[in-house]
Amino acid sequence: MVLEIAVFDLDSAFIAENAGADRIELCHDYTSGGVTVSKEVLVSVKESISIPVFPIIRPRGGNFVYSDEEYQQIIVSVLLCKSLGYKGIVTGILNNDNTVNMKQTSALVALAYPMEVTFHRAFDETAVPEDALEDIIHCGCKRILTSGCKNTAIEGVDLLKKLVIQANGRISIMPGGGIRPNNLPELLTTNALEFHSAALKKENNLLSISIIDIQAMKSILS
Repeated sequence: MVLEIAVFDLDSAFIAENAGADRIELCHDYTSGGVTVSKEVLVSVKESISIPVFPIIRPRGGNFVYSDEEYQQIIVSVLLCKSLGYKGIVTGILNNDNTVNMKQTSALVALAYPMEVTFHRAFDETAVPEDALEDIIHCGCKRILTSGCKNTAIEGVDLLKKLVIQANGRISIMPGGGIRPNNLPELLTTNALEFHSAALKKENNLLSISIIDIQAMKSILS
């Protein structure tokens, strides 16, 4: 099973790798849900981290409906990640009615190839998740990061189970959202094979990655 850890800079990427993470999601600005990091960070992380790293491609916080200018920014970021040799990216685009923007998503999947594309928690804002799942499969994405359309994955566990059954191996359903060692065992009942966590701890009002939590989750998944 795969444990993906969200990180927000090079230092936290080192911590996640050394603690045993299988893959890293790289983003900036945790409070907004993550946006694309700078070119400098993309370059330094690619040069320094040996496990797969998937940068998030999101030009701003807020909703997942983008202007033409913002979509062009997304394209530029995808091409940069591709030129740097990243293994995958994380993105998600919706229409105004909270359906998947299949035209733009399909275009990004084609543009990104051979990088894998993870459709992120924009999925959790879709109007009909069962339909959105089929649309994302049709677009060619490799996995969906989702909390089961709830604030946390443990709250969305019932839908996560249904999504894994519906996906039937055609796409990976990756639970994420508040996953820690204490609730991961229950989430294993979804039969998902990949799990996502920020593994954050708070010390002196500062957020950092918990090595202990990453190691504990890896132990549970092994």
